[in-house]
Amino acid sequence: MTETLRPRTPTRLLDVDALRGFALFGILVVNLAYFASGYPFHLVADPAHGSWLDDSVEFGVRLLFEMKFYLLFSFLFGYSFTLQLAAAGRAGANFTTRFVRRLGGLFVLGGLHAVLLFQGDILTTYALLGLVLLAVHRIQSRTAVIAAGAIVGVVAVGMAVAALAGVELVTDQEAALAAGRASTDALAGGLGSVIGEHLRSLPTMAGSLAVQGPLALAAFLVGLAAGRRKLLADGLGRHTGALRRLELVGYPIGLAGALVFAIGGGTTNLAGLAVSVLTAPLLVSAYVATLLRVFATPRGGRLARALAPAGRMALSNYLGQSLLGVLIFTGVGLGLTGDTPPAVVPVVAVGIFAVQLELSRRWLTRYRYGPAEWVLRAVTNAERPQMRR
Repeated sequence: MTETLRPRTPTRLLDVDALRGFALFGILVVNLAYFASGYPFHLVADPAHGSWLDDSVEFGVRLLFEMKFYLLFSFLFGYSFTLQLAAAGRAGANFTTRFVRRLGGLFVLGGLHAVLLFQGDILTTYALLGLVLLAVHRIQSRTAVIAAGAIVGVVAVGMAVAALAGVELVTDQEAALAAGRASTDALAGGLGSVIGEHLRSLPTMAGSLAVQGPLALAAFLVGLAAGRRKLLADGLGRHTGALRRLELVGYPIGLAGALVFAIGGGTTNLAGLAVSVLTAPLLVSAYVATLLRVFATPRGGRLARALAPAGRMALSNYLGQSLLGVLIFTGVGLGLTGDTPPAVVPVVAVGIFAVQLELSRRWLTRYRYGPAEWVLRAVTNAERPQMRR
C-alpha cells in the first residue's frame, strides 16, 4: 500500500472528521434496529422475523458493529477535547467556563433527543462524563491510558463474576416478549404514544448506560492521551509500524472476542459481554489503523473527503439520524415499526447515511456549521455565531 501523505489544513484535521463520519455510520446501523422494533429494548428477538437471512444479518451486526462504534466516537470526543483546549489557549479564552456551558447545552439537547426522538441517547452521558474529563484533563498521558485500562478491566471482571454467579439479564422470556410487543405497538402509534414509550424506557436505558458510561470514559481518556501526543496530526510517517501492529493484534483478538459476543446473543449474555468489553477496543483500534492507512492513499483520500463533512456535522447528523428513524419507522411517519425485517434495516441505514453525506457536503459549502453545531457554539460562546460563509 502506497502511503502518500496529504497536506493538512491548519484549522481542522481531515482524518479526525472522516473517522467521526465513519463512527456515525456504525452507530446508525446499531441504533436503527431500535426504531424498527420494540423488542431489542427488552433484549429479545422479534418473533415476527426469524428467517435465516434476518438471523445472519443480525449476527453480522453483532459481530462487526455492536459495542464498537460508540467507543470510536468516545475516543474522538476525548481527542477533540485536546483540540478545543489548544484553540482556547491560543485565543486566551476562559476554557473552563466555555466548556461547562458547552456540556450544559449538550445535556439539554440530549434530554430533548431522548424524550422526542430516541431513548437510547448518549449525549446526556457525554455531557456528564465531560465534567469528569474536564476535572482530570491535566492527568499525565500514561496515567490516563492506565486508568482507561483499569476501568475496562473492572467492568469486564464485574460482568464475568455476575455471569459465573448465574445472573441473567432476561429472567422471564415470556414477560420480555410481551413487553417487546407492547413497545412495538407504542412506537407504531402517534407522537404522544412514541414519546410515552420513550419516557417509559428511560430507566431501562439508564441501566444500560451504567456499562456504556464507564467504557465511554475510558475511551475519552485514551483520546485525551492520543490528542496530547497529536497522533492524528503528524501524518503516518512515524506511525506506520504502530498502525500495522495494531492491525496484526487487533483483528485476530478483536474478531475472536466479537465472535464469542455474537454467538452468545450479543448484549443478552453477560459472559459474551465481558469478552466484548475486553476485546472490542482492540477491534476498534484495528479499524482505525486500517482507515488511517487507507486515508493516506490517493483513493483513500477521496474517501476521507467524502466522510469528513458528515463528521464535521456529527451532532446534527446524529440527531438527524434519529429524526429520520422516527419518520421512517414509527407511527409519526410511515409506521414501519414491527413490519421491517432485520435484514432490511442495515440497507435503510446505508441509504440514510448516503443522503447525509451528500447533504453535509452541500450544507458546508454555504454554511460554517451544522444546525445543531451552531446552537451548541452559540451556547458555548454566549454569542450569535456567523452562520454563512
